[in-house]
Amino acid sequence: MTDRQALFETPIGTLTIIASDDGLTHVLFDGQTPEEVGLDNDLPIVDDDPVLAAAEAQLQEYFAGDRQDFDLPLDLRGTEFQVDAWHALASVPYGETTSYGEQAERIGRPGASRAVGAANGKNPVPIILPCHRIVGANGSLTGFAGGLDLKQRLLALEQDQLTFPGL
Repeated sequence: MTDRQALFETPIGTLTIIASDDGLTHVLFDGQTPEEVGLDNDLPIVDDDPVLAAAEAQLQEYFAGDRQDFDLPLDLRGTEFQVDAWHALASVPYGETTSYGEQAERIGRPGASRAVGAANGKNPVPIILPCHRIVGANGSLTGFAGGLDLKQRLLALEQDQLTFPGL
């Protein structure tokens, strides 16, 4: 089977999720196209794929405040350094932030904060691997594929759920 996609509505707009036979490959924000990430724009849209169904369900639980961590098979396509940086994102706790420098230290590459930032900019599965939780050394919001407004919304959603569970 080839890569395939599903689209669904969320509080932040329409998300496109893409999977291969090995796992989830991409989460695209409203307005992003598969072509922008090097894939065919004509990927089949399917309704009955187990990986896509699990990803949609877990993302909906996240937006509802019922999920803080994701448990999905991932098919990450990048360099060894990028994949290491992306995996490190999963260790940043829900509702918290960390810096690019701290993320670089987590992967044993102190001083590689700029390279980590570049890797995060290519994170194919944002939200699932929460690059929105990475901020500048001074705590400022920097770079995010969905834009800084969306990054702030995701961080606020997590903070609100921690402060007012069940909202």
